[in-house]
Amino acid sequence: MTANLPPQYDPKATEAKWQKYWEDNQTFKADPEAGGEPYCVVIPPPNVTGSLHMGHAFEETLIDVLVRYHRMTGRNTLWLPGTDHASIAVQTILEKQLKAEGKTRHDLGREKFLERAWEWKAESGNTITNQLRSLGVSVDWSRERFTMDEGLSAAVLEAFVRLYDEGLIYRGNYLVNWCPASQSAVSDLEVDQQEVEGHLWHFRYPLTDGSGYLEVATTRPETMLGDTGVAVNPQDDRYKHLIGKTVTLPIVNREIPIIADEFVDPTFGTGCVKVTPAHDPNDFEMGKRHNLPFINIMNKDGTLNENAGEFQGQDRFVARKNVVQRLETDGVLVKIEDYKHTVPYSERGKVPVEPLLSTQWFVKIDPLSQRALEALDQSNSPVFVPDRWTKVYRDWLVKLKDWCISRQLWWGHQIPAWYAVSETQGEITDTTPFVVAKTEAEAQEKATAKFGKDVQLARDPDVLDTWFSSGLWPFSTMGWPDETKDLEFYYPTATLVTGFDIIFFWVARMTMMAGHFTGKMPFDTVYIHGLVLDENGQKMSKSKNNGIDPLLLIGKYGTDALRYTLVKEVVGAGQNIRMEYDRKTDESKSVEASRNFTNKLWNAARFVMMNLEGQTPQQLGSPSGGGGLELCDRWILSRYYQVVQQSRNCLENYGLGEAAKGLYEFIWGDFCDWYIELVKSRLQQDAEPNSKKVAQQTFAFVLEGILKLLHPFMPHITEEIWHTLTQTGDDKCLALQAYPEADISLIDAELEQQFELLFGTIRTIRNLRADADIKPSVKVTAILQSESEKERQIISDGGVYIQDLAKVENLTVTASVDADLGQTIAGVVGTVQVLIPLAGVVDLAALRAKLEKKLSKVEAEIKHTAARLTNQKFVDKATPDVVQGARDALAEAEKQAEILRDRLKVF
Repeated sequence: MTANLPPQYDPKATEAKWQKYWEDNQTFKADPEAGGEPYCVVIPPPNVTGSLHMGHAFEETLIDVLVRYHRMTGRNTLWLPGTDHASIAVQTILEKQLKAEGKTRHDLGREKFLERAWEWKAESGNTITNQLRSLGVSVDWSRERFTMDEGLSAAVLEAFVRLYDEGLIYRGNYLVNWCPASQSAVSDLEVDQQEVEGHLWHFRYPLTDGSGYLEVATTRPETMLGDTGVAVNPQDDRYKHLIGKTVTLPIVNREIPIIADEFVDPTFGTGCVKVTPAHDPNDFEMGKRHNLPFINIMNKDGTLNENAGEFQGQDRFVARKNVVQRLETDGVLVKIEDYKHTVPYSERGKVPVEPLLSTQWFVKIDPLSQRALEALDQSNSPVFVPDRWTKVYRDWLVKLKDWCISRQLWWGHQIPAWYAVSETQGEITDTTPFVVAKTEAEAQEKATAKFGKDVQLARDPDVLDTWFSSGLWPFSTMGWPDETKDLEFYYPTATLVTGFDIIFFWVARMTMMAGHFTGKMPFDTVYIHGLVLDENGQKMSKSKNNGIDPLLLIGKYGTDALRYTLVKEVVGAGQNIRMEYDRKTDESKSVEASRNFTNKLWNAARFVMMNLEGQTPQQLGSPSGGGGLELCDRWILSRYYQVVQQSRNCLENYGLGEAAKGLYEFIWGDFCDWYIELVKSRLQQDAEPNSKKVAQQTFAFVLEGILKLLHPFMPHITEEIWHTLTQTGDDKCLALQAYPEADISLIDAELEQQFELLFGTIRTIRNLRADADIKPSVKVTAILQSESEKERQIISDGGVYIQDLAKVENLTVTASVDADLGQTIAGVVGTVQVLIPLAGVVDLAALRAKLEKKLSKVEAEIKHTAARLTNQKFVDKATPDVVQGARDALAEAEKQAEILRDRLKVF
């Protein structure tokens, strides 16, 4: 049977075919019972609301390369997929839908709202996982998890109750980031720092004893209504005598103290700062240090409350204008300055967040972070790649404060706390007693024992921060808290691949949670990748509208081409990459180059199979290191095993980009451009049988090895070619074959150097032929002169290759050259002089006339372009691009003229 590939490679059909095959056959289904050495990766769960962007494509491709490689090296591999429930994002989508219907979530009620949320999840929530499939990721889809599925929800309840029982979760009054738009606390991650053009308002606070005043400045004048102090630096000589005195707060007429605190920067503004403990994080800490009152002036919708007096009910920004106007009327406004500063915005609500004193649930960070620090300092666990991120991670653990985990939303894990509302007139207040339990029945039992059988309970309406559940992800997905086989075998996981921007928010929370609940760090290594930048080297963002759609590029060039581009562009672990992209045509030269590489591989594989006479690599047998191998066979095998060694070393050490580039150079250069050409004559019908057999063996062996080496990067095309080459049925696939190992005995560095000289010689002869316009069909005489006996021997040994590939009929290798060779063209490679006699091969007069004509044309172009550039009108009126284009054209023409003049000297 003769097996071969179609003339054209069709990525769309091929990729869909193998994605379906892998999933239908559960090719990547993990089995802890199979034993061996585990290699496990949990996917950084994308938001269920998301769609595939270039960052996802980059991250999942990097992971897939690692996972496919380790699977092929024989490790028992699990890549576990899943998605995050994305509380705020989903709730925002649903509330927009309800708003369009003229409703709110409160009109539906919690139960109906959640029913609608699950319906949305069923209909629209799988978009991103289906898009991930188009990347060809080798995940175990049978283990797909969702942060609100039954198992993970049970893990969240277990974690919360345990932490609460251990005194590590508490309910307290604290300053949080509050989003008035979504009316929920938001984490630091959900805050976007935006630079804005604002104002700095200066006003005076009169000393209560009438002896003068203090001048303060603020960017939020409405918060002065909640001031409970004015602070100065204790070392500031201007104000030392006033420490302990009081000022009268304008408008409110509240007497507030002047305190001394090291936090105050005496060089900023007047050196006096107003202190509003309930509305500023720094003031909050000062308020605690000095036992100042905490006065909240704001409602949760961003309007001012009863503590704001005459401004009650006004929106915060309306109140700002009115407070300033009142200060001006009262004669205490000093000045208003333009002031550029950073304002925290809610990413979801798109409004400035408000530091707000609120009763929330918190995790005590200190004991959790200490365990993670011990693992890092004592065992360097986890290992960060690149290492520079270790310090960033450590610094973050040291600086962490207690974590606010409650969110005022309905979609998410509802906090498992039940309030005894019968103790506080049927309402949940800051002082209502509560019980924490996994179920309502358990809560009722606890509450009855504590408050009596008539107790009435109401569950806490808030949900947990999504980072709480995703902090459990590496072990909750394995079945924790149950002692499952997956947990026993695959945990801790091997590698976490993620971006640097969530070291703080996700990585640290996973290590803290895992350290506490499992006693182990959740992964051995954290590989921190960089960003995919746009064509201008800018970070992609929605606000800049400069994203590049990976699905569009997949549709145009194929998945393997995009995957290979993303990995090949990485220079050093953790580095950013820039994506070439033309927004006018939606084309990418770099992805197109990778597509061309797939075509090159396809055509090379077709040629190989056409010359194997229907035999598979297994039927042909491996080429031995014995006497049957010819010089070029030994060379390609040496190069092949060098690349095997290089690929393994790079992939083991996270040099994914280096591995991809090394394979590209070997496959395109050594195998396609050189070896295929070197053996063509040995594959002819009348070729010597033994030589032909060895060429076929080597061809088939190296091609199959190439497919295995390249598979982690380009899984679809390699799977397709491998099946055709090996004539393997559907019961086996390339993804589960063994990754090649290097045969050190066949690596010959000296032979590879010798071939570099041979290839250099062939290139030089080809270039000389082109310079002399020698037709491809004409064979020439070549004289190769070198004083080095070693070089002469190398050239002589490879003479047949020089003659074959450079179209040389008569080849002379000599230590010296006869002076009387007639008209020749000469070149040099290394210390070898290459001479081609032109007599009888080239019509020198015709060639000279042709070169002179070409030179005359180029000189005329130079004259015309130079005249344009010396014309001031042209330079002044033309666009900069046109002027630069003319300069570039002039430089190119001058270069061509120089080359032509040099060639005319020879002829």
